[in-house]
Amino acid sequence: MARYWPLVLPLGLVALLFASVAQAAVVEHTFNVGNLSISQLCRPPMIITAVNGQLPGPTIKAREGDRVVVHLVNESPYNMTIHWHGIFQRGTPWADGPAMVTQCPVKPGATYTYRFNVTGQEGTLWWHAHISLLRATVYGALVLHPRGGAAAYPFPKPHAEEIVLLGEWWNANVHDLDDMAVLTGNPPRSADAYTINGKPGDFYNCSNANQTYKFHVQRNKTYLLRIINAALNTPMFFKVANHSFTVVGADAVYTTPYSTDVVVVAPGQTVDALMVAGAAPGRYYMAASPYDSAIGGMPPFLMANATAILEYAGSPTGDGAPPPQMPQRPAYNDTDTAFRFLSNLTALVLPGKPTVPLAVDTRMFVTVGLGNSDCQPEQLLCNTTGTRMPIFSASMNNASFVLPHAGAVSMLQAHYANASAGVYTRDFPDVPPVIFDYTADASDTAELKFTAKSTKVRTLRYNETVEMVLQNTRLIAKESHPMHLHGFNFFVLAQGFGNYDKAVATPQFNLVNPQERNTVAVPTGGWAVIRFVANNPGMWFMHCHFDAHLDLGLAMVFEVQDGPTEETSVPPPPSDLPKC
Repeated sequence: MARYWPLVLPLGLVALLFASVAQAAVVEHTFNVGNLSISQLCRPPMIITAVNGQLPGPTIKAREGDRVVVHLVNESPYNMTIHWHGIFQRGTPWADGPAMVTQCPVKPGATYTYRFNVTGQEGTLWWHAHISLLRATVYGALVLHPRGGAAAYPFPKPHAEEIVLLGEWWNANVHDLDDMAVLTGNPPRSADAYTINGKPGDFYNCSNANQTYKFHVQRNKTYLLRIINAALNTPMFFKVANHSFTVVGADAVYTTPYSTDVVVVAPGQTVDALMVAGAAPGRYYMAASPYDSAIGGMPPFLMANATAILEYAGSPTGDGAPPPQMPQRPAYNDTDTAFRFLSNLTALVLPGKPTVPLAVDTRMFVTVGLGNSDCQPEQLLCNTTGTRMPIFSASMNNASFVLPHAGAVSMLQAHYANASAGVYTRDFPDVPPVIFDYTADASDTAELKFTAKSTKVRTLRYNETVEMVLQNTRLIAKESHPMHLHGFNFFVLAQGFGNYDKAVATPQFNLVNPQERNTVAVPTGGWAVIRFVANNPGMWFMHCHFDAHLDLGLAMVFEVQDGPTEETSVPPPPSDLPKC
């Protein structure tokens, strides 16, 4: 349920705002998180965790400058948090949502109210649970319109807008799968189906009409597709038979218009694309298929497709109607197509928008990849032989991240109280401990793969400019890792394959109109260079958006110190902040 209340503005601003744009508002929702009985793939009904009895959950729509208030009521049997993926949370770091980083979980039967502003952001973002694997079913869209409405888009106004949420489905309790993964040290198995807007489509065993989402269009009209990859572990190719797209946004940042017949979107990323319904009247499949950047990666991907139907007004339906046309999909391992799309986007330069900082204060070179570590004490089913047996792990600069124990306080609470002892350490390294041939097959040795668990952060001064090279490694498997940074957007200056070579890469840096993202898909066996300004005090998670890899430790945290004023400092925690 959503409510919209006007904000009270200073009288001196009323005339100016009235003359130009609609009044700012408070957008208010209540999220009742609880059990939902649902049947997919013709199986008996099963219980999942969902918001307001919906899969996907409700869409939040706001305008730039609005204040969003969401009352979380946890009626589920599990601890819960919600992350507002891509929202900067300037001045509201307590609302970011990752469990044990910015808050303790909301316990069953408890409540918490998230309050944040959406200032300086327009486009498509999303929200999801940020604890266990519960975001498999606890997720939804977050649409931020310009203050002036659709007429203020920097592209032709579309006839209508459609949300396309890509997801994954398990015929199992995902919380139980995660618990078993923790106990054994093995990643959860791959999904049983992919979904579009919660439905798997026509090409699974026992598929039926109730399991296929339909989009209704009128011929020659233009539609804005807001494409979100909410899958836990799978990058996706997205196509519509006999149709093409013009990409106009990514991660809620406008892009230079980019024409393509395929959209590539990694977990955590969003793409805004215009599509003209210019084909002959009929029915056409939308298809989402996996991009498997690493045969042998963890976990292995399900080789299947999710489908929805694009149906033109007046098209014949029912018995005797021709079947929808299927698009030609890229091969599952088509890295060339994935890289072409992901590397060719550029930002649309607009007045008043952030530009690339040219002076750099801190340079980091960070390896990202898989490895091995020892069983941890809580992993009771990890090693039953009594001998040392390495398990799967993941790390950044050979530091495999673990969250503080649930009985402690969150990292943000420890930061605010200046009491980090026993919660985290400030020694995340700027370079890997060993320099080696990161992408060579010969480097996949037991010594290089071994990593230790820790809770390390990198402390940054307020307004410090950071440049980070993210280098994928061959350890266990080369793989494209979608790296997400909370609290900031960053500029993607360059990306490529193999080992990063500064002398070769630096002349390729786009310092004019690089794409601006909150999640970058580091090329498989390659690298990406990002740059951002640490102008948002707090504790900000950076992690792989494959949940299987996050659980294995592919994460770290930036601790950004307070600035010189009250407005540039972490505020006191809200009175209803959950306790551990």
